[in-house]
Parts: sequence; structure tokens; C-alpha cells
Amino acid sequence: MFPPIEPHDSGMLDVGDGDRVYWEVVGDPEGKPAVFAHGGPGGGCTEKHRRWFDPAKYRAVLFDQRNCGRSTPHAADPGVDLSANTTQNLVADMERLREHLGIDRWLVSGGSWGSTLALAYAQAHPSRVTELVIIDVTTTRRREIEWLYHGVGRYFPEARQRFCAVAPGAPIGEVLSTYDRLLADPATQRSAAAEWLRWEDTVISLEPHADLVEHPLDAAELCFARLCAHYFSRGAFLEEGILLREAGKLAGIPGVLIHGRHDLSSPLDTAWDLAQAWPDATLEVIADSGHSASPTMRNRLLRAFAEFA
Repeated sequence: MFPPIEPHDSGMLDVGDGDRVYWEVVGDPEGKPAVFAHGGPGGGCTEKHRRWFDPAKYRAVLFDQRNCGRSTPHAADPGVDLSANTTQNLVADMERLREHLGIDRWLVSGGSWGSTLALAYAQAHPSRVTELVIIDVTTTRRREIEWLYHGVGRYFPEARQRFCAVAPGAPIGEVLSTYDRLLADPATQRSAAAEWLRWEDTVISLEPHADLVEHPLDAAELCFARLCAHYFSRGAFLEEGILLREAGKLAGIPGVLIHGRHDLSSPLDTAWDLAQAWPDATLEVIADSGHSASPTMRNRLLRAFAEFA
């Protein structure tokens, strides 16, 4: 990765609904425009994300999606209304940010949940996208959500039982809706977030490069759990399968899809299906990686950005 770099421009964008979105720009002000959509939902952009882009070649834009990171109000506050936090509004926020920065077209990139957002943006505004670079490919279909929070539990039945104990015997959609309610209640938010994060760690625990950490249950982690439950209990506000069905809208846009062979969170078949539906995309399967990136996966991501620079 490139050396640490500080933004040369940043600000808060008023996107309506009482929400303000934090944004920053790093690299060459005259460089190739690019934007990165972080994961989660609710993960926020980090110093590490800045370092994917060659500062001598890119004008890289990063932003914290609604109600997370440095954006306000913050979802860690259980009293914050999330009703305006939808995929469609996040897409509109990206387009508003592009216009605010005076960018005509840009490379769009994203990882994990951010890949869903990147695809949704590109399909809504294909004329504004020069290329797509996507890592840990997701489209957040309900079948993908069902796998992540229930199906993969065939490998972790005891952990699945604990995760689903908030609504014993209920369908996974009801379990997620229960978490959504618990995470918006000051009395239950911390205990629900602890169980949510425990499950997230369990799912990646078999991966060769799993990044497992102690969870202090700080504001960032409470926000992450709440926004994940908000989105995944509602099918990410997307018509089922729409990002695959409408992949034809990406025709003519070069893309690179980078996905780990051992990804239990987001199995490879989604990336495979997207590559079949989008002939301009190249699928790179990383043999030694899961959802947590291996050095091989990180190097392939850097090479993709270098190729498009």
C-alpha cells in the first residue's frame, strides 16, 4: 500500500433529511478521479482506504456513508432516526458529492457492502463511471443475507443458535428485525451489538487471514451493528436480484472483480454470476484469501488501480 497520506480537502455535505455526510480528497488535485465506497454498512472510511490509490496519479474521494464515521447524526445514538438511510439515498449522496466536487466522471470502487453500493451507483449513473473495481463482491440479495446470518451456520451450529436466541425458532428475517429493534433501544443496544459482532467474527474465523479483534463496543461498533441490522433486515431496500438482472447497464464499463476463494461471508457464486452477466468485467479469484484480504488480494487490488490509472 502507499504511504500514509492526509486529505488536502474535506468537508461536510448536506444531503437533506437532517443528514450531513463527511467527505475527503487525497492525492493529486489534477489526478484521475476515483471514489471508494466502504463496507459495513456503517464501517466508515479509514486512513487505510486512502492508501489504495497512488497519490501521484489519483484524485481519490472517500466518504462516510450516512449516519456513520464522521457523518452526522451518528447511528450509535439509538434515538437517531434511520428512515432516510437507504441504498437509494446513498446512491443519491454519491452523485451529489460528485457534482459538489466538480467531477465529470470517476472510477468507482467498493468492498463488501461497498461493492453493492458501487454497483447500485454505477447502474443508476453509468455515464459517470469510467471503470469499476470491486473487492469481496456482494449484491445483497436476500439469499445472500440468509446465507450470511443463517445458512453459513451449518459450520457453526452452536454459534448460530446463540445468535438466533433473540427470536428462537423464528425465520432469519424475523431474527434480523428483532436485532434491528434491540439495537435502537438504549436498554438492549450494547448486548445486542455484542452478539451481532460475535457472529460476524465467527463467520470469518475459519479464513486463512481472519482479522479477529477484541470489541470495545465503542460508538463505531454500535453504529456498525445497528446499520447492518437496519439494512439487512430490509433486504438493503433493493428489489431482489436487481443488481444482477440489470448488469447490462454496465455494458462498456471495464471492471475488475476480486474475490477470495475461501470467503464464507460472501460465497464466490455471487461474483461468478455477476461476471457472467457483465462481459466487460474480469473476475479474479484469489486462492489464498477469504473475506479478510490476504497479501495476494491486496496486491491484486493495487494492481487494478494501477492498470486504470
